[in-house]
Amino acid sequence: MGRGSKVIIVSKLKRIARFGTVKPILLSGLSHDELTYLFKALAFGSIEPAEHPRLVQIADEFAMVIHSSQVSLVATNMFTDVLRSNLDVQFWRCILDKVARMVKRNRSIYGLNPTMRIEQGHPVDITDIALHPLSMKPYSDNISIKTELPSVTFGELITDPTVRPKGDFTLIAWESRIAPHKSFPNYVTSHAQDTHQSSALPGRKRRGVPI
Repeated sequence: MGRGSKVIIVSKLKRIARFGTVKPILLSGLSHDELTYLFKALAFGSIEPAEHPRLVQIADEFAMVIHSSQVSLVATNMFTDVLRSNLDVQFWRCILDKVARMVKRNRSIYGLNPTMRIEQGHPVDITDIALHPLSMKPYSDNISIKTELPSVTFGELITDPTVRPKGDFTLIAWESRIAPHKSFPNYVTSHAQDTHQSSALPGRKRRGVPI
């Protein structure tokens, strides 16, 4: 770095502020109205929302769930990409229910929203997305991308959980449609064994019955 140069961090993530040389600029999240507007614009695309009043209602509910969870713009794009692929009321309701259950599960287990877990570098439970006990953690400087692992997209997994590879795999949360088409890969691992062990009750000896 040249003499007199400065590194200014502009981000929502407080944990990367240490990489800057001056005070970071921390971005605040969108308001509920702003997020709802953005969510509908992304979910409906070129389709007129007024033509699908029941989907508009679900979109409002969806926006409320993700706003309360403080989700990132990447996650917002991730969800709306899936919804835009199928303008069916039952499909949208199913996706919303899965996401709402995932948020509730992580709050119950960790006391935090999934977004906060990810920002802190911790794994997120995505059992309700895959219908199988799975944990997801974004690849980072500490976790290099495992190119040898099979890969599926979030849209593929949430719409058809049977595409889940056996063992660990890479989950592409979202890929930008704008060049250079940046993608957001995550490392996914099963915790079915842990779930089974934690749910198992200690063995009890059966008391003999006198004859």
